[in-house]
Amino acid sequence: MTGPESAILSTKDAIRPEADAGVGKTTLIQKASEVLKSSGVPVDGFYTEEVRQGGRRIGFDVVTLSGMRGVLSRIGAEPPPGKRECRVGQYVVDLTSFELLALPVLRNAGSSSGPGQRVCVIDEIGKMELFSQPFIQAVRQMLSTPGTVVLGTIPIPKGKPLALVEEIRNRNDVQVFNVTKENRNHLLPDIVTCVQSSSK
Repeated sequence: MTGPESAILSTKDAIRPEADAGVGKTTLIQKASEVLKSSGVPVDGFYTEEVRQGGRRIGFDVVTLSGMRGVLSRIGAEPPPGKRECRVGQYVVDLTSFELLALPVLRNAGSSSGPGQRVCVIDEIGKMELFSQPFIQAVRQMLSTPGTVVLGTIPIPKGKPLALVEEIRNRNDVQVFNVTKENRNHLLPDIVTCVQSSSK
């Protein structure tokens, strides 16, 4: 194997905004991150989280593993002046907010010095996030960085395939786990073992 191996969770959630929430990939990523951290593995990255108001989903936030939070998208929001509108269904993506939070985390995770391997969590590599060309470049770089294992989530193809998602899915150094409501509670040990064995 020439590069780092990565564990990528794929879910029948398809592209997050068009699917019902609740398959559990983000919870699974968070649990795996905690197990890895507690075993001494350096872990950094981000996950996406639903934002609800009055019981209704109004968008998504990006949350770093260090606890910083920023807007990823909101229903019907206007893009910043002078910026093109990036829309997925009813959600308008705030590229500036996303990039300000996600890109430094990816750069830091990929450039951490010191002995041993490190894990970079990327939840999600999906349609909203892929409006960002710098994010696409950063993900490709993370996947090719020696000593870094990517623990990420990708959607199962639905409609037109997403080029980077298919590129990741077809890499020979990537292990894909399909997450369903039926298997999500049993996958944690397999994912942790895969990441730990990739880190050696």
